[in-house]
Amino acid sequence: MDEQNINNEEVNEKVDTASESIQIADDVVAVIAGKAVSEVNGVAGMAGGFAGGITEVLSGKKNLSKGIKADIGEKEAKIDVNIIVEYGVRIPDVAFEIQNRVKKAVETMTGLTVSSVNVHVQGVKTTEEKEEQVEKVEEE
Repeated sequence: MDEQNINNEEVNEKVDTASESIQIADDVVAVIAGKAVSEVNGVAGMAGGFAGGITEVLSGKKNLSKGIKADIGEKEAKIDVNIIVEYGVRIPDVAFEIQNRVKKAVETMTGLTVSSVNVHVQGVKTTEEKEEQVEKVEEE
C-alpha cells in the first residue's frame, strides 16, 4: 500500500506543475528569430529602425532582434522579419529558407507554435554599396 501512495503523490505533483505557466518575452523570440535569419545565405542585413542602429553603435554589440517583430500569444507566435537581400539572389528562395529556419528555431527552443513568419524585403544591397562602405571605413 505504501508504494501506491507514493505513486499517487508523484502523479499529483506532476499535475500541479503542469498547471503553472511559462511566459516568454517577445524580445526573446525576436532574438531567436534574428539568430536564425543571420544564418541564411543571401541576407545582407536586417532592416530596422533608427533606434536599433544607434543602439548597435553605442553598445558595440550586434542587435539580433533588429528588424524583427514578434507577437506572442498563449501558445502561438506570429513573427515579422524585415530584411535586406544581397543583389543577385533569388528572393523567394531566401524568404522560404528564412521561414523554415525561424519556425524551426522558435518552436524548438520555446515550445510555441509558430503560426506565421512574414518576410518583408526592404531593400537590395548591391556590390557597389559594399565597396562604398569599405572606402568610407578606410578613409576614417
